[in-house]
Amino acid sequence: MTTEGAQEDAKPLPAVAPQPLVSHRPWGGFTQFCLNEPVTVKIITVDPGCELSLQRHRRRAELWLPLDPTLQVEVDGRVWCPTVQEPVWIPAGVAHRLSAPGGQGGRLLEVAFGHFDEDDIERLSDRYGRA
Repeated sequence: MTTEGAQEDAKPLPAVAPQPLVSHRPWGGFTQFCLNEPVTVKIITVDPGCELSLQRHRRRAELWLPLDPTLQVEVDGRVWCPTVQEPVWIPAGVAHRLSAPGGQGGRLLEVAFGHFDEDDIERLSDRYGRA
């Protein structure tokens, strides 16, 4: 299957962040961010002082969940340091970047909704010369 046309058969990309389901159990609980959706899930690690490209995607939206308190995010021009597990929603087409500006690196869980393809990265700026 080619990447062209694959999105035509898929469901529309979510415009807003999905509402998580929080379930409490005797042993603790869980937060469910999607159910039976076509998603790609990754853990991204950023080395100390490094950053990803300022980028956007046409065929996917992303939900970021920081796993460490050392990360900084930029979404649509807004820059902040989210708390651990603070959901960061990135709609398709919105410029975004992830960095670890201090002396420690960090990790986040990425849930990408829609057609996932590394060729869907449009780099707007990149300190490593890939833009």
